[in-house]
Amino acid sequence: MAWFRREQAPLLPRPATESRVPEGLWVKCGSCKEILYRKDLLKNLSVCPKCAFHFRLSARERLEILFDGAWEEFNRGLVSADPLDFRDSKPYAERLKAGKAKTDCYDAVVSATGVMGGRRTVIAAMEYGFIGGSMGVVVGEIVTRAIERAIDEKLPIVIVSCSGGARMMEGTLSLMQMAKISAALARLQQARLPFLSVLTDPTTGGVTASYAMLGDLNLAEPGALIGFAGPRVIEQTIRQKLPEGFQRSEFLLEHGMLDLVVDRRELKKLLVRSLQLLMD
Repeated sequence: MAWFRREQAPLLPRPATESRVPEGLWVKCGSCKEILYRKDLLKNLSVCPKCAFHFRLSARERLEILFDGAWEEFNRGLVSADPLDFRDSKPYAERLKAGKAKTDCYDAVVSATGVMGGRRTVIAAMEYGFIGGSMGVVVGEIVTRAIERAIDEKLPIVIVSCSGGARMMEGTLSLMQMAKISAALARLQQARLPFLSVLTDPTTGGVTASYAMLGDLNLAEPGALIGFAGPRVIEQTIRQKLPEGFQRSEFLLEHGMLDLVVDRRELKKLLVRSLQLLMD
């Protein structure tokens, strides 16, 4: 019987092997679930070539897309003073540090001047990666200063909104920014300078309820969530089922809340043409 006994070699640990595919080389579309090559997606301005789903962009990616070349950021060093010494699951001061480490932004907006379509322009782009793009005192101050710079230098201004609304960690002080920015925009209007508002996914809460909807031209990207309160809150309040696509940019356009819904790949061209009409 020993002739038929099979000797088994002891199992050795399998050597660890690294994947030949670099991490982050492929991206899954959030809409059609297509697997996309990241470099091709970036060349297409982070718009899915299969279904035209618009991926979210950082504030600096927005500025790079809209400006013709180099741009100059201003008011970069402003930081929240944590006026309420707010704490929830962790201190607000720690959230600010984490947001800075994640985005390389001191708060949820980046403002800059540069050339767009051959015309010097002020652009403020919100950074959703910084505490959900929420609007606190620093965001209100930076946006207000951007508007004041546009007035002083007689330049048009474009604000790209991407926000969850007012920042609860700063309480009433964050809500005051709605009136502050709206007053600055009134002065811009008196100076007869254009303000183009671009609403992206998502634009909600106090940002929607103030400057995001005060543009001379209000534009939105396809499929963007735009509203004040969330759909679930509204349904619970009015006790009714909301219609399909409620609070999406196409729905708001159909009901007169927006002027245009524009594909990101055509956005800069449209902004340049709009400023030509409004300035010249």
